[in-house]
Amino acid sequence: MKELNRITMDTAVMGGKPGIRGMRVTVRTIVGLLATEKTIEDVSAAYPDIEREDILPAFTYAAWRSEEKDLPLISWQ
Repeated sequence: MKELNRITMDTAVMGGKPGIRGMRVTVRTIVGLLATEKTIEDVSAAYPDIEREDILPAFTYAAWRSEEKDLPLISWQ
């Protein structure tokens, strides 16, 4: 998805949690800050490397992920 091209997952960065452009800033951090009434400007001030263009993909990813279902693994022993 082109909309999510700024969202990365690398096991060497934040344990593979979805992040912004390979940085140590997770989608959860961005969405969490905005959910607590911080503005995009507040986020940019706290994380100068985060661009406005990183914010919408973070929300898009979070919304997309919320629709997925985690299923338990079944052992076939």
